[in-house]
Amino acid sequence: MGFVTTPDGNDIFFKDWGRGRPVVLAHGWPLNSDSWEAQQHQLADAGYRAIAHDRRGHGRSTQVWDGNDMDHYADDLAALLETLDLRDVTLVGFSTGGGEISRYIGRHGTSRIAQAVLVSAVPPLMVQREDNPDGVPVEVFDGLRAGSLADRSQLYEDLAAGPFFGANRPGVTVSQGIQDAFWRQGLQAGHKNAYDSIAAFSETDFRDDLAAFDVPTLVVHGDDDQVVPFPVGGRASAALVEDAELIVYEGAPHGITDTHKQQLGDDLLRFLKG
Repeated sequence: MGFVTTPDGNDIFFKDWGRGRPVVLAHGWPLNSDSWEAQQHQLADAGYRAIAHDRRGHGRSTQVWDGNDMDHYADDLAALLETLDLRDVTLVGFSTGGGEISRYIGRHGTSRIAQAVLVSAVPPLMVQREDNPDGVPVEVFDGLRAGSLADRSQLYEDLAAGPFFGANRPGVTVSQGIQDAFWRQGLQAGHKNAYDSIAAFSETDFRDDLAAFDVPTLVVHGDDDQVVPFPVGGRASAALVEDAELIVYEGAPHGITDTHKQQLGDDLLRFLKG
């Protein structure tokens, strides 16, 4: 564990487990690197160097007032890779982290990157607009912002007990521990940081970033994702990245890093070895 300092003076926390070819994992909103612990352990145990960081404003990283946007997230990721001098990297991004690694490739290229993986990821563009008519209505994100201002602790509890892990579906059971971990990580994020990040993950257009992908890419998405609907996220991203491999988890929710942890870890290892 340690910190890297970004060019604008912020400290980014990271966990560095194992030895071998590096795999860097970018987390979702409003979480932190702890959300990757199952996959990080599996990857390190299989002979990879698994590195997961807390995005600025989240977890143990600096709670900045400004710069809670995809350009800064991508530049912070660049600072991590450059400070640790990581090469031949597989970048893995879950949800908002998928946007982070996409914007990294769009801004910084793939000279250090060997592979990319988008898991339940927000690209190409979440919000509904004239040029994205099938997107999610902005009122959904306005509701997240209103809930965050009114009682963000309750908002995170409601997300964990409902759509994030699919616990609102008939017959689905999600442990209280998984729900509590989501709530705990969410409250570790700075209030302003998590609030601003709603616009960052929902309104950033990643279509040009995806066009810059020139490395083998895996896209993994559940077809019952109630947070980033599959047609808006995984299916659309796979169509924009040349020769991307798409794996669809039938009936799976958004939070597959927990609900399908073994399956996801196995798919990551197969892709890494391939």
